[in-house]
Amino acid sequence: ELDKESISKYVSGLQQADGSFFGDRWGEVDTRFSYIALNTLALLGRLDAVDMSKAVDFVLQCVNFDGAFGVVPGAESHAGQTFCCVGALAIAGKLDQIDVDLLGWWLAERQLPSGGLNGRPQKLPDVCYSWWVLSSLGMLDRLEWINKEKLISFILQCQDPDAGGIADRPDDRADVYHTFFGVAGGSLFGGPP
Repeated sequence: ELDKESISKYVSGLQQADGSFFGDRWGEVDTRFSYIALNTLALLGRLDAVDMSKAVDFVLQCVNFDGAFGVVPGAESHAGQTFCCVGALAIAGKLDQIDVDLLGWWLAERQLPSGGLNGRPQKLPDVCYSWWVLSSLGMLDRLEWINKEKLISFILQCQDPDAGGIADRPDDRADVYHTFFGVAGGSLFGGPP
């Protein structure tokens, strides 16, 4: 049986005075760790083990002018980090603290003419962002802001007809990472692509 108290103590011990969380004893700070810490404690029913107000304040310091989030305050907006921050705020019950339409617009702009999604402006589409972008839009109740048919078509174009897996882009080599995120992202529309 898991020692919930010990795990809660470990995770809460990683919270810093500014509300951020170290990823480990070496001290890297990143909004991924805020999400992971809060999600772990939520699963254990121990959100009371940390200073939630400071945790939320740190995440909100990472929001940028475009409504999206970076790894730390002042860092470039990125869809993966945005998922972590939106997820952390959802766990904390604080989605009302963000401009949902501004962030939703930034996320919707990640869809390219190919139908695929990128993680930040001026980058190529990548199947993994089917999850990072769609799950964020889902938490914001803005899933319909993505063209479902075009995204599903992109995901299917990335499937290897021989091996069966899904790659990051059409004609690239399939791998388990992109296979998972392609299936997971597509499932947010109500079933596998």
